Amino acid sequence: MTHPIIIAIDGHSSCGKSTMAKDLAQAIGYVYVDTGAMYRAVTLYSIRRGLWQGEKLDTETLRREMEQVRITFRLNPETKLPETYLNGENVEREIRGMEVSAKVSPIATLDFVREAMVREQQAMGEARGIVMDGRDIGTTVFPQAEMKVFVTARPEVRAQRRLDELRSKGDTTTTFEAVLTNLQERDRIDSTRAVSPLRQAEDAIVLDNSEITIPEQKAWLLKRFEEITTA
Repeated sequence: MTHPIIIAIDGHSSCGKSTMAKDLAQAIGYVYVDTGAMYRAVTLYSIRRGLWQGEKLDTETLRREMEQVRITFRLNPETKLPETYLNGENVEREIRGMEVSAKVSPIATLDFVREAMVREQQAMGEARGIVMDGRDIGTTVFPQAEMKVFVTARPEVRAQRRLDELRSKGDTTTTFEAVLTNLQERDRIDSTRAVSPLRQAEDAIVLDNSEITIPEQKAWLLKRFEEITTA
């Protein structure tokens, strides 16, 4: 198989899917798309528009305004990595905060949001040669993907990784317990939602990265890619 393929990386929150997808895309010269960032951008839009009253979202207003939500990715010339733009504004840093994390799973359960995002994602993949990570890439967005990876790790490991990321960005107030509770709730919502729930595709390769390093993970992914593309 010498033609460009579609690589779908799905899995639980804070498994490092984005890191591995970025690394793999860079190594093989493919385009990388962070679909989780797209849902986070919609969530940020809803927060900025004041559509939340406590835990309750004004769903109908968001539905009416979805056509106004434009999400694009632009390559950072220094890092050589794509960054997320919401209606022309770089929101890469803001969408990674806990306020967005606490509300992104409810947003992602909405059928009209998922339908809009899936259309965008499928359009991005038409040219192939793409690495896309998320929750439903191998099951809903690209069930025809030639390489599917389902990533998991123990909740405590994922929570510590997420906390380390927040600390690196200057957050000194969020606790480990708060992050762990958030991850467990997101797992529950992601796995039980009616539209495109998180689940392992039947033909996906499972990677539990609880105990492996990022270089080991990268080597593992490259080996799988080589096996599939040279078969």
